[in-house]
Amino acid sequence: MAKKDEVKSQLRDRFKKGVDKAAEKYVASISFDWRLYKHDIAGSIAHAQMLAKQELISKKDAELIVSGLTSIREEIEQGKFEFKPELEDIHMNIESRLFEKIGDVAGKLHTARSRNDQIALDMRLFVKEAVSETVSQLKGFQLALLDVAEANKTAIMPGYTHLQQAQPLLFAHHLLAYFEMLQRDVMRFQDCLKRTDVLPLGSGALAGVAYNVDRNFIAQKLGFSDLSANSLDAVSDRDFVIEYEAAAAMTMMHLSRLEEEIVLWSSAEFGFVELDDAYATSSSIMPQKKNPCVVELARGKTGRVYGNLLSLLTVMKGLPLAYNRDIQEDKEGLFDTVDTLISTLEVLTGLIKTLKINTTQMVSTISGSYILATDLADYLAKKGLPFRQAHSIVGKLVQYAISKDKGFQELSLDEYRNFSPFFADDVYGITVETSVEARDIIGGTAPKQVVAALTRARKLVGKRNEG
Repeated sequence: MAKKDEVKSQLRDRFKKGVDKAAEKYVASISFDWRLYKHDIAGSIAHAQMLAKQELISKKDAELIVSGLTSIREEIEQGKFEFKPELEDIHMNIESRLFEKIGDVAGKLHTARSRNDQIALDMRLFVKEAVSETVSQLKGFQLALLDVAEANKTAIMPGYTHLQQAQPLLFAHHLLAYFEMLQRDVMRFQDCLKRTDVLPLGSGALAGVAYNVDRNFIAQKLGFSDLSANSLDAVSDRDFVIEYEAAAAMTMMHLSRLEEEIVLWSSAEFGFVELDDAYATSSSIMPQKKNPCVVELARGKTGRVYGNLLSLLTVMKGLPLAYNRDIQEDKEGLFDTVDTLISTLEVLTGLIKTLKINTTQMVSTISGSYILATDLADYLAKKGLPFRQAHSIVGKLVQYAISKDKGFQELSLDEYRNFSPFFADDVYGITVETSVEARDIIGGTAPKQVVAALTRARKLVGKRNEG
């Protein structure tokens, strides 16, 4: 049986001294890359099976290796495995334990493989898994948005530009805007998967391997759809990680915009929504408070995801080919981004599902405002006035109404006619309902268009409306 630290000592045969203790601790990554154990073991099992198929090792040795690796995976999952910082990383921890279990046969596993293509493989397997989970969580959140939109599809709210009331629109239309943003995010992750789904194993340290390996066999075993075309590129780039983090940053940005609106909408000044008690916190000194801390924290976590992306871009920008140890810095940021994004989606899905919508307050906010000014300008334009002239007339009309402290419905027809003879009795038929209904074009806020958009959205997430 191999000695306890035989793998580590073999890797030091070129040196006269052992590693400085501080340096040993500094370069160790096992405190975080232990998370790759499933991917590392899966890759090693496929590699051992390939070596046996190609008669680079015996079938018996391969079976012994696979049995040992399977046992190690069980130890890790049962919490019985001791991760040793002095063995640096997940690869050496697993290989060292394999030596303890099966002896010198364990040394045959590293035939035709380097830690460089091994970690590239582990990272690609991890990102593939992360993309799948992320897309699933995104779709769950999209469905929650659709359910709320469906339940409130006739509710009218003020739309804003510059955070000033602009035009009325359906609340469902507003939520569908976020659905579309998130749908593009889904597509970005799916597109990222295409470039992640490439097998790097077989690239060796940088130049390929000098053995008759079958890369297609390994790709099939591990579910990869393509093989890397250049060994240098395969071991030295992490653009697929950067691409995931970029898509995650974009998603967090979209979520943060909605979170900001929920903070505003849940305030007394807006009163459009009320958070369920399960997603709110109280004040330590003001007993009346119902704070939107969950969405505020989610909004704040956007910054750390941005930081992880920028950090890896900075790490990679000056690296010559091929592998450099700097690339070890790809993991903590990625793990944090995946954890942050998925947990944010999970908690926001529950929050949206339980959100109480105050449609009466939305309509009340519009009452007495001048949100129908554009509709009045359109009214004049449809009667033959150039729109710019109509815009000017209504601007003066608004100024007059404000000076008289009147809403549009409170102005007499004579007052309207003082600004344009084109105004007639039908001007009083302009309401928030007619304003919304008038925008009956694809992508518009008209009820018919919103119903169609909801149907389309359900199909996009692969689940038809059951209600």
